[in-house]
Amino acid sequence: MSAPLKGKIALVAGATRGAGRGIAVELGAAGATVYVTGRTTRARRSEYDRPETIEDTADLVTGAGGRGIAVPTDHLDPAQVSALVDRVADEQGRLDILVNDIWGGEKLFEWDTPLWEHDLAGGLRLLRLAVETHAVTSHHALPLLLRHPGGLVVEVTDGTADYNRETYRNSFFYDLAKASVLRMAFALGHELGPRGATAVAVTPGWMRSEMMLDAFGVREENWRDALEKVPHFAISETPRYVGRAVAALAGDPDVARWNGQSLSSGGLAQVYGFTDLDGSRPDAWRYLVEVQDAGKPAETAGYR
Repeated sequence: MSAPLKGKIALVAGATRGAGRGIAVELGAAGATVYVTGRTTRARRSEYDRPETIEDTADLVTGAGGRGIAVPTDHLDPAQVSALVDRVADEQGRLDILVNDIWGGEKLFEWDTPLWEHDLAGGLRLLRLAVETHAVTSHHALPLLLRHPGGLVVEVTDGTADYNRETYRNSFFYDLAKASVLRMAFALGHELGPRGATAVAVTPGWMRSEMMLDAFGVREENWRDALEKVPHFAISETPRYVGRAVAALAGDPDVARWNGQSLSSGGLAQVYGFTDLDGSRPDAWRYLVEVQDAGKPAETAGYR
């Protein structure tokens, strides 16, 4: 089917850029109506002070074949989230897909800094942005999602449950935030499964987000120029790859088989057969364990 999600209503919370934008666009490409939220609009920027806006994301969704609707929302404010869900209910009468991708912590965590030396206010703010926002959003949105059977909740995180269980993620606060989101999907799976809905955690691999490309001084068109300094970046993927993973889950009539599980873009590509924009299937989390973390030279043969 060219539009397997036609008639489906999605909410991608945290869709200004990165994985959220990639997911929103791919849900639109599959025919869905997608509400996209975030704090940066064409009229006002968040503390990130970046140019990407939720209106831009909504336009990309519409351009891909769906219908994008931008709603400025601070997901730490329960009143704003409640108003957002009320609007979706009033306009659509249903919610089929909820994607919790709110993050906002790039400027708050300090790599390789122990807890007692880390800025406490920044670390606690990170936890609020990365964890509390997901809980607030699910609290308000799940009653609407449960009005009809077959709903899907996707908790977006960084790292699979297996990888994060064995690997310190460079910062107490970052590690705790990403582990918490994985556990949210597990807990929601227990609460939603008996009620006819599914919850999963999904992680992209090493993602070429707008901020990552800027950090390496490259663009999507010439991203391989960064390999001279960061060879393992060769396993990286576009935000659309995890978007295709979520769209594949949303279009799977047997998606309940994944309930409560930790999934990755690379792993799901092997199951559903989708590719990244360049036609490859990067499997970053297997690569990280078997190549990068094992101290081997960068070589993606067999991993993309």
